[in-house]
Amino acid sequence: MVISLADVLPSAAAAVGVPNFDNRLQLPPVRHAIVCLIDGLGWRMMLRHPDAFPFLSTRLSTPPIASAFPSTTPVGLASLGTGMLAGAHGFVGASFLLPETGRILSPLHWGGEPTPVAVQPEPTIFERVAATGVDVSTVAPGAYRSSGLTRATLRGASYRASEGIDDRVDAVSTILVQTKSSLTYVYWADVDRAGHEFGVGSGPWRSAVLAADALVARLAESLTPGSLLVVTSDHGMVDCPDSHRISIDSTPGLRDAVRHVAGEPRMRHIYARPGAQADVAEAWRGLLGDRFTIATREELIATGAMGHVDAMIEDRIGDVVAIAEGEWMLTSHTDARASGLRGQHGSWTADEMEIPAVVLLGG
Repeated sequence: MVISLADVLPSAAAAVGVPNFDNRLQLPPVRHAIVCLIDGLGWRMMLRHPDAFPFLSTRLSTPPIASAFPSTTPVGLASLGTGMLAGAHGFVGASFLLPETGRILSPLHWGGEPTPVAVQPEPTIFERVAATGVDVSTVAPGAYRSSGLTRATLRGASYRASEGIDDRVDAVSTILVQTKSSLTYVYWADVDRAGHEFGVGSGPWRSAVLAADALVARLAESLTPGSLLVVTSDHGMVDCPDSHRISIDSTPGLRDAVRHVAGEPRMRHIYARPGAQADVAEAWRGLLGDRFTIATREELIATGAMGHVDAMIEDRIGDVVAIAEGEWMLTSHTDARASGLRGQHGSWTADEMEIPAVVLLGG
């Protein structure tokens, strides 16, 4: 069975002695475990640009693990926080239909409605670990503290608002000194932002990854005996040139019998009008050819890419899905800003799905 992002926090919980968690990363017993997630840090981009990661590039002795599919932040954070894949926690894309409301939910832009616990009712790893008396903390920007995504997928931890590298390192150092046993989650967003806007390998992207690498180096320096740091990510990224962008809205036939378009440019959920699933799938296959894998909901579930899909989750998945191959993407007015970005993710290519799980020990 493939080790994935869903195995990271359970392994860290097991390492600090919490029972009933599988330690699939085979982490050693410790008193303190820190999981640092660098958003958008794909394994293969680290191999291609080692000079941009002067600290991490010399510590890639272990193989990569798998992101959760679709390879996008809401799905990844939900898999990290619950220890489950999309078919169980219900976050099936960057945006998706909630059948009970009839509306598209975009978790990255989610306030309080619908109620987060109603969308994702499963207990989080943080809730389960905190119940045992272990100190559990999230170290991340204050703006994310009360977001719907945080409350749905990462609830249960004390939130320590931290805006820069120094703030994060200080927060972690304090936890290591002041607590007997702890599980700490640290989040860093800037690599993903720079990759989206400017592309992988660009000057701004290199500056962003150098800062992320410096954060990891500082966190490693702060480790005390009996502590460890796991550096991971939620997904990688692919640059999509203008020549590989197809407009759903402007391509004749792609909007026929379609109610809603959701997901993101490299993994689209297509919700068809009643009775039109087969027609939409056939039309999309004919129009898009081998540039995208086109599958019905049932065909996607059968691949196992989302793990076992709970019956209550099935209708959140599009009647038809379009999964990008190569550097292709599908733009839409429904997410015009995301459709205009250079760097993309969401599909199941190795560049998007392979992520690090670098383990660093204190002492």
